Amino acid sequence: MADQDDDYVYDEATGEWRPASEVAAANRRVVRDSAGNELADGDAVTLVKDLKVKGTSQTLKQGTVIRSIRLTDNEEEIDCRHDTIKGLVLRTEFVRKR
Repeated sequence: MADQDDDYVYDEATGEWRPASEVAAANRRVVRDSAGNELADGDAVTLVKDLKVKGTSQTLKQGTVIRSIRLTDNEEEIDCRHDTIKGLVLRTEFVRKR
């Protein structure tokens, strides 16, 4: 049951007014790694294969740990930092949650 202070949103799919918190939970994106584990902002991931980094001569080796990832608008990509590479974006198919 929804609180009286809850905002309501018109759900076009059902044609009903529903609590905003309920609609937000239904529309929540789920980002998964190569093993199917759910990823969240701040998680640490490990690379599952060697990756050449575009624009540099560097290769990130399998097993490299990437800390503090951020989810992007694209469910197949994560934004992350590495000591030597700024603005690194990785595809979720190449990482596994630690």
